[in-house]
Amino acid sequence: MMELNNKRVLVVGLGKSGVASALFLKAHGARVTVSDTKSGDELRNEIPTLLDHGITVETGGHGERTFRGQDLIVVSPGVPVDAAPLAQARALGESVIGEIELAAQYLPGPIVAITGSNGKTTTTTLTGEILTAGGLPTLVGGNIGTPAISLAGRARPETVIVLEVSSFQLETIKTFRPRIAVVLNVTPDHLDRHKTLEVYVDAKARIFENQGPEDFAVLNADDPTCVTMAARTRAQVFWFSRQKEVAQGAWVRDGNILFREGTQQREVMQVSEIPLKGAHNLENVLAAACAGVLMGCEPEKIRQAVRDFKAVEHRLEFVATIRGVDYYNDSKATNVDATIKALESFPANIHLILGGKDKGSDYSVLNELLRQRVKRVYTIGAAAAKIESQIKSVEIVHAETLESALRKANAIAEVGDVVLLAPACASFDQFKSYEHRGRVFKEIVQELAVEAEQAQS
Repeated sequence: MMELNNKRVLVVGLGKSGVASALFLKAHGARVTVSDTKSGDELRNEIPTLLDHGITVETGGHGERTFRGQDLIVVSPGVPVDAAPLAQARALGESVIGEIELAAQYLPGPIVAITGSNGKTTTTTLTGEILTAGGLPTLVGGNIGTPAISLAGRARPETVIVLEVSSFQLETIKTFRPRIAVVLNVTPDHLDRHKTLEVYVDAKARIFENQGPEDFAVLNADDPTCVTMAARTRAQVFWFSRQKEVAQGAWVRDGNILFREGTQQREVMQVSEIPLKGAHNLENVLAAACAGVLMGCEPEKIRQAVRDFKAVEHRLEFVATIRGVDYYNDSKATNVDATIKALESFPANIHLILGGKDKGSDYSVLNELLRQRVKRVYTIGAAAAKIESQIKSVEIVHAETLESALRKANAIAEVGDVVLLAPACASFDQFKSYEHRGRVFKEIVQELAVEAEQAQS
């Protein structure tokens, strides 16, 4: 555990984790400065709390002198690790870590860390439910919404901490060591920041960096990149697969989920009992079940937790049926692979809303699936022109905004159709976050439902 009393600490980036880190550091006696490129006006909700706690606030850019003479720099996930001020700080021998590394120093119990390009939030939430059902004191956080550092004051040595961790967070670890490290899948994402798939994979693989032989790595046997990652860990490897039997871990046979460890094999539950749509959610359940068994949960408790599980908000979330048309919010589908998984959850007759802030993605890989299942694509946001240039297999409606896309789809869609927001892009061109985008989607759908009722009466 690092000594913070009277240490000079700089927190870079004032997202949720940055604010939580600053308050934690101050409470532990550090002399804290925060720095963000956003303007004071953009940060008006965060600044008063920080000032009230005696924290120095710098907005509108990073001053070169701010980074000098710091004992520790804590960087938020949204700040690129190769940003010039951080590179200079490292060159001067200053210690630069992320919030997840700071938290790891103060979390006394076992950590279950879950990463992957898609499915992290669902699997993290479900794993938390499974461990709770199994009678283990459990806290859930990380990239999922509650910063890991916020859990530090509540965790006891017996508390299991379940964390969703992103590639951005893993870039800045030093000692972070999960008892169980789960990698769900690795597909191209965040290439606008990582530049190459190789760099992205390397960031994900850092989840294993500090594991030892008494720890566990849980990997997707159906994902070629995950398979290669097994060579990067000293932990015991457990696999999950929906397509084949595995030597050790969870798989599916004759509609049943089985778990094998050594010579022991046991049935966990039937696939038909899973309440979530889509093959990708079967993978999420297999991964969460693996983590549950490895932490000592009985199969019956795992089965109970899965059966009671409700879909995560903004992840293939059913919103309403209007005049026989179903509306689904998958705002969390912020990359192409997530959109593919969403499309695979419906057999046909989809009206797909695509677009937002591009992340260096190739949308042409969607063409075959669009041809098979999608009636029309409605493009929105900054990525619209790029998407329209790469999609050749289906009619495209240029909609600009989410409301325009929904109103156009509502006017055209027929009984039995599905209107699906699975945008394959980040949200930051028109919205504050994917949650904000999803909430707006749901609000507009409810407006359309009211209008449809009024038209009938």
